[in-house]
Amino acid sequence: MSNLLRDEIAGLKVAQLARDFGTPTYVYDAACITRRVAELSRFDVLRFAQKANSNLAILDLLRRHGVLLDSVSAGEVQRALLAGYPASGAPPPIVYTADVFDHESLELVATRGIAVNCGSQDMIEQYGARVPGGEITLRLNPGFGYGHSRKTNTGGEHSKHGIWHSELNQALARARRHGLRVTGLHIHIGSGADEGHLARVAAALERFALQIGPELQMISAGGGLPTPYREGDPVFDTDAYFAGLAAVRKGLAARFGHALSLETEPGRYLVAESGVLLSEVRAVKRSGQNTFVLLDAGFNTLARPAMYGSYHPMSLCPMTPGPRPEHEVVVGGPLCESGDIFTQQEGGFVAPRLLPEARVGDLLLIECAGAYGFTMSSNYNSRPLPAEVLIAEGRARCVRQRQSLDDMLRLEQVQV
Repeated sequence: MSNLLRDEIAGLKVAQLARDFGTPTYVYDAACITRRVAELSRFDVLRFAQKANSNLAILDLLRRHGVLLDSVSAGEVQRALLAGYPASGAPPPIVYTADVFDHESLELVATRGIAVNCGSQDMIEQYGARVPGGEITLRLNPGFGYGHSRKTNTGGEHSKHGIWHSELNQALARARRHGLRVTGLHIHIGSGADEGHLARVAAALERFALQIGPELQMISAGGGLPTPYREGDPVFDTDAYFAGLAAVRKGLAARFGHALSLETEPGRYLVAESGVLLSEVRAVKRSGQNTFVLLDAGFNTLARPAMYGSYHPMSLCPMTPGPRPEHEVVVGGPLCESGDIFTQQEGGFVAPRLLPEARVGDLLLIECAGAYGFTMSSNYNSRPLPAEVLIAEGRARCVRQRQSLDDMLRLEQVQV
């Protein structure tokens, strides 16, 4: 079978999955996730950036494999608790990482004893006033960044994330005024960084750790590990990544006279390849030189191509027999937006894709969609959120029901 034709996901028939759960539906392969977890098992702490995929079943799967969580909102903290993570412990099962506290998140972390990773001076001030004498970690902006898109670059002077590196002493002084101990250092420069940029992170970690001093108990290089989306993309060398950071830790331990915990915080790397967005072809039409294949999924279902120009591999599952010659098509969705195109580059430029001939009723699979898929979905055009399905040990189960119109409208009122 051509790699552009596909009739199975994790050993189960695509057509049967569509009959059982409908479309559009996110389908995740649990075994793929656990393989990625195993690749990073040499780290002392593997902490999942749950903004990538916060389904409770996924969080529970990760918990059962020893993965801890990074949360960026009160809602994500609550999800972590519902998935069975305790509020506190050593190392912290849940860390709240952000650049601001809203009132709800500050109250939640204070009352539940959730560990906090501060990305701004004001966070230190507000937490210190609420929890004097506590512990915090600091997220620093090292002055450089990286990203597969400018919108995913989380370092450098154009990024809002982290405490600017030259303000580290100011942050330490602010923490001391409130009796806060700075026990951890976190640097995250963006998504999809290559080995060269990650080596710069390791060097920056060492420099800033020495500035903080022996109070430090943990260092984290953040996440952003590259994920292969295109055939031929290089496979990331996790052993070399660990070795570089382990060398930094060893040097710091010798200077400080005690061991340090080494963390990494992947999100996309653990779940992206596990996910497939299963959709149905609902129309095929021509506009000049372009053939459009239109699905029942749009950027309300998967926003990454419209937002970043992100590439996702695609394959077709035909519902009728016969040859399917390949030709270039533009794949789009049902939304009333010209930008509702899955085959585009950053900037909105349409990029036709070679696919087998598609017919109405065929199933189209958008692959490597396990990260920032459902979590970024919306009700735009009053379309319901999709279902989510997890395949584990040869069995598919629905881990999120498809949203109904009643679900969508439940909080709205008409005033008379």
